[in-house]
This record gives sequence, C-alpha cells and structure tokens, in this order.
Amino acid sequence: MEPGVCGRAHRLVGRLWTTISKPLFAEFLATGLYVFFGVGSVLPWPSGLPSVLQIAITFNLATATAVQVSWKTSGAHANPAVTLAYLVGSYISLPRAIAYVAAQLAGATVGAALLYGVTPGDVRGSLGINVVKNSTSTGQAVAVELILTLQLVLCVFASMDSRKTLASPAAMIGTSVALGHLIGLYFTGCSMNPARSFGPAVIVGKFTVHWIFWVGPLTGAVLASLIYNFILFPDTKTVAQRLAILMGTTEVEKARDMEPQKKETQPRSEDNEVGV
Repeated sequence: MEPGVCGRAHRLVGRLWTTISKPLFAEFLATGLYVFFGVGSVLPWPSGLPSVLQIAITFNLATATAVQVSWKTSGAHANPAVTLAYLVGSYISLPRAIAYVAAQLAGATVGAALLYGVTPGDVRGSLGINVVKNSTSTGQAVAVELILTLQLVLCVFASMDSRKTLASPAAMIGTSVALGHLIGLYFTGCSMNPARSFGPAVIVGKFTVHWIFWVGPLTGAVLASLIYNFILFPDTKTVAQRLAILMGTTEVEKARDMEPQKKETQPRSEDNEVGV
C-alpha cells in the first residue's frame, strides 16, 4: 500500500475512533449494567425464589437506568436488536452499527462475568441463560421472541422520536421491557435482547438453542423498524441518502437538511441518529 493511502486510512480510522469512542463506552456500560442487574434478579437464592413480578420489575428498573445513563451519549441502544432496527431505518451507519453491537456483546459478557464472580457457587446455577420452557417448541419460542421484541422496538422508536416527545424515554422503554417479561418468562425466560442472552451463555458455556435468541429478536426488530419508519411515521429520505447514511459518508442530520420541509415534521434529535 502506498504511503499516501496509508496516511489517509490512518487519519480516517483516527477520526472514526474519536467520533464514536464515547458512544461505544456508553453502549458497553449500559449493556453491562442491564445484564448484571437484570440477570441477577433471576438467580435462585435458597432464601426465596424470585417471582415473575419481581423479575419484571427488576428488568424494568435496569432498563430505565441503562437508558437514562446512555441516551444522550449513544442513543441508549444497549441491544443488538435495537441497533439493527436503527440501521434498517437509516438512523446510523453500518460501521457504527457493527461497533455498537461489538460493544454491547462485550458489555454483556463483562456484566455476566461480574455477576458470576460475586455470586455464591450454589446460587449461580446456569446464570439465568435463556432456554425454551414448558414444552414450548422452537418455532413457538422464535415467534414469541419476535413479538416481544417487535413491541419493544416500536416503543423505543416512539419514545426516542423528538417529533413526539423531548422527555427522557427511560420510563416508557423500561415499561415495555417489563411487559415483555411478564409474558415471555413462561416461554423462553424472555430475551428480547441477543446481548442479554449472549453474556451469560459465554460465561457458563451453554449455547443450547441460543440461535433462537438471535433470530427471534432480530426479525422482530426489523419488522418493527419497517412498520414505524415506513408505515406509521415515514420520512422522505431518498435511496441515495439512505445509502450514504448506511456507508457512513454523510450524517443523518445532513441528509434531513436536504429533504423537502414539512410543516408537521421536525428533525429528530442528533444524539439518537448521528451516522459515522
């Protein structure tokens, strides 16, 4: 490779890292907190097994905390399914989406490892990994995870959309996660988040039917993104603008500046939509 090309590549990588280092750490931290506290609520302590309501409330609070901590820095994805939904909706670039997912998986693994380390050996069990329960078939499990994640991602879009609200989305997104757990715990232990399933599975080394907790949530996230961004609240970005955002050659706000102005539409917040 020629020296000039190497120099340009080095500057590009440096600029990319400067742009996304704080958001990446925010995603790492938020996902780690979510896994530590959420998965911690399902551990089978001898003094009292957790109830479904207790687990749902804990995941609610863990989600609200993770979102509040990171939404101004990274958009508070903390979930590969949410990141994929934002990619499909042309809110982030492909390089940023890949980096976000890597940070989320790393954060989930560290969060699960910390939980494993501070939990007594007779309580750890399988560390709350997601499994198919109560004679549920694999097809039913995928369908349940798809539906649960679809409602979560729809809620994320609606809560983050500055055309509808400027308030913190933490409470509403936390409520959506709690809703999913009140139903999903009986079927799959309720994932809705591939990183939540991935972290504990890595630590205990159990990946039985792990694919369900990727296929279901990711499919649901894509459907939710299509429903929200192309049916419920479509925007007017052109195909060229979407491709530019996808590849990271333009930012979402710049693409919006070139769109035809609509009286009823205002730009969404830059914090949630900036492309690399």
